[in-house]
Amino acid sequence: MTLPQSAAGIPEFELLINGLLENQAGTLQQYLNPALTAGLRANLEALLLAGKMHPAGIGQKFDFHQNAQVRGDVITWIPNDSTDPFEKAFLEQVATFVAHLNATCYTGISDWEFHYALYAPGSFYKRHRDQFHSNRSRKFSMVHYLNDDWQEKDGGQLLMYTPTGIQTTWPQGGSVVFFQSDVTEHEVLPAIRPRMSIAGWLKV
Repeated sequence: MTLPQSAAGIPEFELLINGLLENQAGTLQQYLNPALTAGLRANLEALLLAGKMHPAGIGQKFDFHQNAQVRGDVITWIPNDSTDPFEKAFLEQVATFVAHLNATCYTGISDWEFHYALYAPGSFYKRHRDQFHSNRSRKFSMVHYLNDDWQEKDGGQLLMYTPTGIQTTWPQGGSVVFFQSDVTEHEVLPAIRPRMSIAGWLKV
C-alpha cells in the first residue's frame, strides 16, 4: 500500500523554524496535503463515532483534573507505533521534521506525543502555556488542522500572545502552527462548527 505523503519538505521546515525565530510562532497554510488531511479527519470522526474520544484534562499526575470552564476539547492519543496508514505517514513527517530541527538548531528532541482533538461548537481552551511546572520535557508545540473548508465566520481561531502582539491563526485544514511550549501563551476561541486537529509536543 502506498502511504499518503505530506506536502512538506525542507523549504517548509525552514519557513516554520524562521517564523518561530522571528515571531515566536511559525505557521504554514499547506503543510499536510489534502489526501493526508482527509484521511486523518476521517480517523478522528470514526473515533468520535465509536466513543473513543474523551474529555481532555489540565495538569499532570497528581495535579491532573478536568475543567470544562478552562478546556473543552475531547482527545485520543496517537500511538507512536501506529500501523494506520494515515497516522504512520503523519508520524513519519514528524520524524523528518525533528531530524531537520535537530540538525540545524541543535534542539536535542528525542521524543514526541500527539493526539486528535475535537472542539464541539461553543467549546474553547483559555489562555495557557503547554509546558507543565513539574515536567519541562515539552519544548515545542505543533498543531495540525484537519477541518474542511473553514471560513472566518466559523470562528475557532488560535490566538498566540507574543511580544509583538497577538497572532491569529484560522484552523484551515492542512495548515500547521509551531511554537515553543514554555514561552508562547495561547488560547482557542469558540467555533460554531466542530473544530478538528492533531496537537502535540516535541520533547527532550
